[in-house]
Amino acid sequence: MEWPLVLLLIFAILVILMATGMPVAFSFMLINVVGVFIFFSGTLGLEQLILSIYTSLATFILLPVMLFVLMGEVMFHSGIGLRVIDIMDKWLGRLPGRLSLLAVATGTVLAALTGVSMAATSILGSVLVPEMENRGYKKPMTMGPVMASGGLAIMIPPSSLAVLLGAIGEISVGRILVAIIIPGLLLAGIYIAYIIVRCMLQPRLAPAYEVAPTPLSVKVRETVQYVFPLAIVVFLVIGVMMLGVATPSEAAASGTIGIAIVALIYRCFTWEVIKKSILGTLRITGMIFMIVAGATAFSQILSYTGATQGLAQFATSLPVAPILIVIGMQIVVLILGCFMDVVAIMMITLPIFVPTVHALGFDPVWFGVLIMINIECALITPPFGMSLFVMKGVAPSGTTMGDIYKASLPFVIQQLLAMALIMIFPQIALWLPGLGR
Repeated sequence: MEWPLVLLLIFAILVILMATGMPVAFSFMLINVVGVFIFFSGTLGLEQLILSIYTSLATFILLPVMLFVLMGEVMFHSGIGLRVIDIMDKWLGRLPGRLSLLAVATGTVLAALTGVSMAATSILGSVLVPEMENRGYKKPMTMGPVMASGGLAIMIPPSSLAVLLGAIGEISVGRILVAIIIPGLLLAGIYIAYIIVRCMLQPRLAPAYEVAPTPLSVKVRETVQYVFPLAIVVFLVIGVMMLGVATPSEAAASGTIGIAIVALIYRCFTWEVIKKSILGTLRITGMIFMIVAGATAFSQILSYTGATQGLAQFATSLPVAPILIVIGMQIVVLILGCFMDVVAIMMITLPIFVPTVHALGFDPVWFGVLIMINIECALITPPFGMSLFVMKGVAPSGTTMGDIYKASLPFVIQQLLAMALIMIFPQIALWLPGLGR
């Protein structure tokens, strides 16, 4: 059977399975079981599948995933994130769109501590959106900044999705974790500039209000008391990797120990927090490991049938500039993001796209950063972005999905702008990981 027909058949069955409501990991695993049985000589193929699953999971590459998720769970359940919001609020002056800027600033800090976008969006939405509504902020300046800022958890380490991308795409996990730092901060900067400019042009979107002055001594004392320890945790994750003194696994372990010590100091590391954090971590990492196992076997099937090599040869033989092929890949991911879960998108596209990127001569880390921004974009892309539904859950009563869609679209455009900048200036993504070479 020719590889184009095999590829079409596999994806048609995959779409049908996911349309029935079957979880992504189980859909891929079912495809893998049937595929290896057909293409790998019956029971010998099933034995190969078991060996493939064991090999894909018995690796230290995946260790940071569990630890990063655990960090985020402890942050979420202990309430440490709420203190960050309060302190950031005291430092902001009377800038246009003050509370929207607070969402971005806090979202950036939480991104460096949680690594889980859903948790960050939930914290920001439940705390800030009601306050914004009370202050007369319009929906584009309440829900949009919160959803976009929550997504920064994908783009700033610790990011479990970045580790997953490295595992599925066989890209250096350490390099991809370092590479997403500057693009993540770039996104935050674009959000801030957009909020300030738009609120200056349309003050009715974010009415100004009197802010009770806070003495500088109080702000400095509370920053040292509540933010400085978290900055140390961030250093234990990001700094040690950038300095080259720790692997991603070691950095994840030091960060997890650090956040536990901080929670102990604040007397919020209770047995209830420990229980919820461990259960949440087991639930999330269990599904992630299933996904990695399924993705590895899926890649082997595509390679064995010749689909991977065929697509790479087809892409390199096209009479167009290689960058246009990369842009086409990003458009495919963007369209899939309107309808599919981000993990499913990674499982479907990376086994095909990464070999093609290698064949075209591009740096896979650079391509991985583009995919990460595109994945973040998928979280707020109508109609089925996950952050859209998280926001619906914490939004004030009377908020429609139409309101949430309209609030998200300007930030989708800003994320596309960031992708364009990184395509034009690849060093935005490659400069920092290049320092460690």
